[in-house]
Amino acid sequence: MLRLILRRVLLSVPLIFAVSILTFVLQELAPGDTAQTILGDNYTEESYDYLRHRLGLDQPMHERYLDWLAGALRGDLGVSAISGLDVGHQIAARMGVTVSLAVAATTVSAIVGVALGVVSAVRGGLLGRAVDVLSLIGFATPAFWLGLVLVSVFAVEWRILPATGYVPLTTSVGGWLASLVLPVAALTSSAVATIAKQTRDGMLSALSRDFVHTLRANGATEASIIFRHALRNAAIPVVTVIGLLFVGLMTGVVVIEVTFGMPGLGSLALTAITRHDLPMVQGIVIAFTLIVVVGNLLVDLTYGWLNPKARVS
Repeated sequence: MLRLILRRVLLSVPLIFAVSILTFVLQELAPGDTAQTILGDNYTEESYDYLRHRLGLDQPMHERYLDWLAGALRGDLGVSAISGLDVGHQIAARMGVTVSLAVAATTVSAIVGVALGVVSAVRGGLLGRAVDVLSLIGFATPAFWLGLVLVSVFAVEWRILPATGYVPLTTSVGGWLASLVLPVAALTSSAVATIAKQTRDGMLSALSRDFVHTLRANGATEASIIFRHALRNAAIPVVTVIGLLFVGLMTGVVVIEVTFGMPGLGSLALTAITRHDLPMVQGIVIAFTLIVVVGNLLVDLTYGWLNPKARVS
C-alpha cells in the first residue's frame, strides 16, 4: 500500500507543475490588466508604467513564472497584487470552508446514492424506475438554481436554516451543520442520482453472477450476499464514479459558495479573476489541484482496500 501511495504522489508532481504553467499562461492571455485595475480609469502613463514596474509586470513572462515557482517551492505563494495580503494566509483562512463543503457533499452523495442504488437493485420495480427518473432530473437541474429554490423555501419562507454565511466547526458544531445543509443539498442533487444509478447497475450485474447462486445454494443469508459479496463486487465502478464526482464538485463549489455567500476558495477565486490578481489566482488553482490530488489518492487507497491486486499495480 505504501508503494501505491508513493507512486501516486510522484505522478501528481508533474500535474501540479503543468497546472501552474497553464494557469499562468492563460491569465497572461486573458483580457485585463492588474495595473489598470488598481489605478482605475483616470491615470497617467507615468503612473501606469511605474506601477507595472513595481509589480514586476514589465518583466518577461517566463522570468515572472520562474520567480513565482522559486517562491512556491519554498512555501511562499507571494502577495496579492490588489490587496497586498499574503496569498498563503488568505488561502489557509478559507480552505476549511471549501474542504468542508466538498467533503460533506461527497460523503452525503455517496451514502444516499449507494443506499438508493442497493435498495432499487434488490427491490426493483417502481423504485428502480424512480432512480432512473431521479437521475434525469438530477442531471438537468443546475446547482445554483436549486440553491436559490432551497433558500427561498427553507430560509425565507420557513426560516429554519440560514440563507447565507458559514459557521466554523470550532465555533459551533450545530451552526456548522446548519450552514452546510442547503449548500450540500444543492451540490448533491445530480451526484446522488449518478451514484444511485451506477450502484444499481453494478448490483444487478453482481446479483446475476454464478457465485451468488452458489452462495444461496450453500445457505448464505440474503444480507450477507447483498452487503458482503454483491456490493463489494459492485463497489469498484461506484468508487470510480465517486472520485470523478468529487473532482466535478470543485467546479460546483465555486458557484455554490457565491450563491450562499460562503467565504471559501471559490468566492475568493471569482474575485481574484475579475480583478486580474495573478498571484492569488495562481495560489488558489494550486490549492484546488492539491485537493483533487488528495481526493484521487483516497480513491486509489479505497481501490487497494477493495481489491488487493490494485495495491501492486
